[in-house]
Amino acid sequence: MPEHREWVEALHQIVRQRQTILPKRLVGPAPSPEELSEWLEAATHAPDHGRLRPFRFIFFPPQQRDKLGQAFARALRERDPSASEAQLQRAHEKALRAPVLLVAVVDAGPAETEVGVHERLIAAGCAIQNLLLSATARGWGSALTSGKAMSSSALRELLALGPSEQAICCINVGTAQQHRAVGERPSVRDITQTMTDAGLVDGLGRSNTA
Repeated sequence: MPEHREWVEALHQIVRQRQTILPKRLVGPAPSPEELSEWLEAATHAPDHGRLRPFRFIFFPPQQRDKLGQAFARALRERDPSASEAQLQRAHEKALRAPVLLVAVVDAGPAETEVGVHERLIAAGCAIQNLLLSATARGWGSALTSGKAMSSSALRELLALGPSEQAICCINVGTAQQHRAVGERPSVRDITQTMTDAGLVDGLGRSNTA
């Protein structure tokens, strides 16, 4: 569609500009509530087999970050009862860095379900990418962070997770103190294969079947 060429070029530019900015390098000012709502609306357009909405996002405003930090510290103590106060403090501080922080949660559903956990995770990943690209389009820096705390009883309790739910990552957004050059990405050939009569070949090769 030639009339959409500018949209396509803009989209490709946004995709190529997205990069991980570590939370410690994300500072204020913070995005507005209206922008945050815009990103979350973009997340709702992710592919979603069966319209199950197998993902949700939990927003932690600044005044609630201490609760998350305490859960991170408790999670560390669960894993390592001998953790020092300095280590516990560092775990706590992970919740306090970026101006905006959300926790992404996925619902794996019952053990026997038509829409399996892999599809649900893909839906959640697409929703997260939509959110990140929306933030990038507005000029914000972002990063995903995770770790063993995501599976801790401390975090499950804080987030009131259901039996089939799992926290999968934190989404951190803010003003990037500095942008680094975007790292080298794999080529199309590196990530693509084509099925031919002779078997798989690397890249977008042509099938030798008419």
